[in-house]
Amino acid sequence: MKTFLHPTRHRVRRRLGALRTAATAALVALGSLTALVTATGPARADTLICDQYGSTTIQGRYVVQNNRWGTSATQCVTATATGFDLTRADGSVPTNGAPKSYPSVYNGCHYTNCSPGTNLPMRIDAIGSAPSAITYGYVGGAVYNASYDIWLDPTPRTDGVNRTEIMIWFHRTGPVQPIGSPTGTATVGGRAWEVWTGSNGTNDVISFVAPSAISSWNFDVMDFVDQAVSRGLAGPSWYLTSIQAGFEPWQNGAGLRVDSFSSAVHAGGTGPTDPDPGTPATACRVTYTPNVWPGGFTTDVKVANTGSAPVDGWRVAFALPAGQSVTHAWNATVTPAAGTVTATSTASNARIAPGGSQSFGFQGTYAGTFARPGQFTLNGTACAVG
Repeated sequence: MKTFLHPTRHRVRRRLGALRTAATAALVALGSLTALVTATGPARADTLICDQYGSTTIQGRYVVQNNRWGTSATQCVTATATGFDLTRADGSVPTNGAPKSYPSVYNGCHYTNCSPGTNLPMRIDAIGSAPSAITYGYVGGAVYNASYDIWLDPTPRTDGVNRTEIMIWFHRTGPVQPIGSPTGTATVGGRAWEVWTGSNGTNDVISFVAPSAISSWNFDVMDFVDQAVSRGLAGPSWYLTSIQAGFEPWQNGAGLRVDSFSSAVHAGGTGPTDPDPGTPATACRVTYTPNVWPGGFTTDVKVANTGSAPVDGWRVAFALPAGQSVTHAWNATVTPAAGTVTATSTASNARIAPGGSQSFGFQGTYAGTFARPGQFTLNGTACAVG
């Protein structure tokens, strides 16, 4: 039975079928990948990441992360147009302990790194549906699980340890098992699952283990969130903070793939694309006040709620003009450093009352002529500017 303390995949775990290009294959064969790549802008296909916590974006809306937290051995992922390949996964760790890493792709926020334009965190009782689709590629000669993680917390936090982790084990090989102990079975999303519950000492974990490998599935994440709520592991006023898909390898793992991933979260709706007509869109106004000097600038950003309902947990997304990069922020986390960025509220300023406002700011650099962003969204809704 697994009794280890997970070093917190979403938390502190900062967690080729198809041929890739001849250049990538040559790099792997050399066994000398000393160049560490950490991309922060929009990713192109075949972006190699070997930095321990390196990440990049794909499809303009998801983050791919290497997230090697349990070993010093080399690990590299190749971000593709629709997912990623675990290109290199050296070394092994004991199968009765924590895995080596959690290479993954996600929608939402992971240790202040929020995917571009995400509307997470979002209150559970405000979510109508959360459709997702995943296609995995498996290999032999390795010990791992294919793990789809859903994270819940009482607050709209974007950093640190979440209170409850939901794990969906699509596949596992070798003598590895979920945290805790088996507590029964359940039918979720029309499939039968073995259910495990426990704690890693930091957060509660509920795991749904497939009786046989699932390579591809379209489902609603809320079916599993509802299970956590019904079992007392979360409440309706809690927040869904992150939706992640990847692998936990214990031994080897090179060649594992997420061939495709999609995730959306719809507020108060009854269908995958149409929000509930009874749920008013957020009305907002953004005031952007920069102070510019040659090569650098600071800016203050005021976000006003001009609607009739409070905003609990805000994310302001905007595209920095070409040549600009964020170096420091206050009263919000701003990620990534360039391109389409998202400013996310802190625990102390998450609510904007009707008629009220919150402010944040950041310092940055620029090349060429300074320009302002042209459009801002608040939790996915366009705001007036000025």
